Amino acid sequence: MFMKLKPCSENDLFKAIGDRTRYNIVLILLDGERCACELPKLVKRAQPTVSLQLKYLLEAGVLASRRQGKKIIYSVRDKRVQYIFKALGHKCMLCMKKRCCQAE
Repeated sequence: MFMKLKPCSENDLFKAIGDRTRYNIVLILLDGERCACELPKLVKRAQPTVSLQLKYLLEAGVLASRRQGKKIIYSVRDKRVQYIFKALGHKCMLCMKKRCCQAE
């Protein structure tokens, strides 16, 4: 079953990444997709907290998810997020390899 994903407004986008836990989740996912089971350890939060924040980011249209067997894999859906984090001074792994933002 797929959740209806709508493009979010700029206001909703900033609100979605405005929480520290959601911000850290998105920052991690900018380097590539991850299984939901990996994220609690990486953001140093409890699994229920991370699940709640992932749901928020999905509903806002910031993230996408897909099933791979029993795992749920998350990735950044809204490409505007990449530019926001770049403007804040964060570089994703692709930027460091000069294959994404800098190629434009």
